[in-house]
Amino acid sequence: MATIEECRAALDELSLNLAEADGQLRAAAALDRSLSCRITDLDTTFVGRLSDGRITQVTTVSGTPADKAQIRLSMKGDDLVALVGGELNFARAWAGGRVRVQASLRDVLRLRSLL
Repeated sequence: MATIEECRAALDELSLNLAEADGQLRAAAALDRSLSCRITDLDTTFVGRLSDGRITQVTTVSGTPADKAQIRLSMKGDDLVALVGGELNFARAWAGGRVRVQASLRDVLRLRSLL
């Protein structure tokens, strides 16, 4: 089971990957949305902002935050680490119920191209 530190490192790596992206990926990352990533097996949620092609202002909240983000992801820690590491396909994980996404359809389609 992934630790909180490993999940945070995966989010930091994802942010770095987004910042270094170009072309279509850079355009997809140009959203300005509040973002949360709930790690179900750790009962922890990372809350931040996706803006200017980066994930910023990340804080850790125990349980589920009171304020709902515009883009909400929910998964196990191991799945987050595998997604960012390229070992798990986002579309398959989403279709198989390993990753839950609550966002507008347009945001979901943009997210799919990022992960």
